[in-house]
Amino acid sequence: MKTPVAPAPDPATLSGAFQALIPARQLAERGLRRLLTLQISRTALRLGFAATAAMAAGRLVMGEPVASWLVPLVIALLLAACVAGFAADRAQASAEAAVSIGLRELAGKRLGEMPARRLQALSVGGVIISMQRHPEAVAALVVGHRAASAMMAAGPLLAAVTLFLVSWQAALLVICLTPVMILFFTLIGDAIRRRADAQERAFGRLAGQFADRIRTLPTILANHAMAGEEAKLARRLEAYADNTMGVLRIAFANAGIIDFFASLSIAILAVFLGLGHLKLAMIPGFSYLELWQSLFILMIAPEYFAPFRRFSEQYHAKAEGLAAADALDRLLGIGPVAARALPALDRLSVTLPAHGLIAIVGPSGSGKSTLLRRLAGLEPGAIPMPGFNRLAGGEIAWVSTDAYVPEGTLAEAISWNAGAVGRARLEDAAGVIGLLDDALLPAGLDARLDRGGANLSGGQRLRIAVARAQLSGRTVLADEPTAKLDRETAEAVRRVLLEMSGTRLVVVATHDRDLAAAADLTVELTDDNAIEVAA
Repeated sequence: MKTPVAPAPDPATLSGAFQALIPARQLAERGLRRLLTLQISRTALRLGFAATAAMAAGRLVMGEPVASWLVPLVIALLLAACVAGFAADRAQASAEAAVSIGLRELAGKRLGEMPARRLQALSVGGVIISMQRHPEAVAALVVGHRAASAMMAAGPLLAAVTLFLVSWQAALLVICLTPVMILFFTLIGDAIRRRADAQERAFGRLAGQFADRIRTLPTILANHAMAGEEAKLARRLEAYADNTMGVLRIAFANAGIIDFFASLSIAILAVFLGLGHLKLAMIPGFSYLELWQSLFILMIAPEYFAPFRRFSEQYHAKAEGLAAADALDRLLGIGPVAARALPALDRLSVTLPAHGLIAIVGPSGSGKSTLLRRLAGLEPGAIPMPGFNRLAGGEIAWVSTDAYVPEGTLAEAISWNAGAVGRARLEDAAGVIGLLDDALLPAGLDARLDRGGANLSGGQRLRIAVARAQLSGRTVLADEPTAKLDRETAEAVRRVLLEMSGTRLVVVATHDRDLAAAADLTVELTDDNAIEVAA
């Protein structure tokens, strides 16, 4: 089946905070109109079939002659209703596919425009779920659920008008049950929405943990931690299953209540009509009817309640779609990154030397990484620091867990952007920080690395960046260079950084007290925006 190309949403809706429902509704407009046209046609054809079938069956039972055109008309209306239903189902599938594809494209564009720092901070599992599962849930909301909502108004109206042609009392009876159903939908809406939100959060946590454990599986195996990780995943999976069953229980209860009211109303109609035919009760609108008229009422009544049943089936799609849209908004609702407000940096006056070790310290959230990224030019914001322009305009070596790792061998990752480097220098740079002794990189410099270092731990990525910085000869900016390392490896990295600081400038943002103690200059940031500089 070929998926139609949906019209592009208004670019104005994509600026600022990401709101998944706005472009999704725009993408769904054309397909939704076609779907509603087909569904209304199907309802009209089914009503026509029910009416003509009742007339034919009533006349046959009573031994009355049946017009020669009536039976072919019944068959033609039945076949036309089936074809319209098939076309409506295909139209819904096509419309939902177009919306989900369009949303994925918009989400991909949003991710492409997102600053690298924010992109690195996203959960891999959360991104995978948002790109695969959430667009489909939102598509079901803006297509399937919206169509069911529209048909809940159009379908019963057509059926009530048809009933009114035979007995306005019968039409009034089924209409009187409508407010009860609407009230029930309102009452159950909050409960199923809360369940769907909890389900979405549980699934996001499960996916995030699973993706992280797959990436770090070699480390888990090396540390014999498989049993503990299996237990953690099992708990997350159980929580997701519980929330999913909660959504399904409410959805099934909702459908059951609708079926109860529909069956009750049809049973009341059947009793009233039966009493009228047996002359046991003279009920206005239900007595003195011909058999085909009674059959007509009983065949049309289910069509009145069919849209309510369909809406109840789609009600959980609404809850899941809204939860998915909220999840997409949270993930992608990051506009252009503005410079973080750090008033104390405006008062910072530190002359950057040509070489030496400068340590930026302070509690989490005080702005260490922000200051370092501004120095590297990775984040907007002015730094009134003598020598800053010289640093920002020159080439630097960036060291952090988000340092770039190309696909290829360990040797290629270390020598990336470092020019021509001999094998001996590569071995020295990798060996001094333990990369050649790493049990998880048994091939040494020939160890294969996935694109972006997907098969590396955070500590391995740090050490590759340190080795690369050592070979580059450039100014080094390092964000938590000893984090995620064991004591011996952290000590080796400290020695390498100190050695490099003898011939060039090395600036580190760190919680490592030993590294900060070895610095020539310490810049301490505090939570109250105070700055202390100590030589």
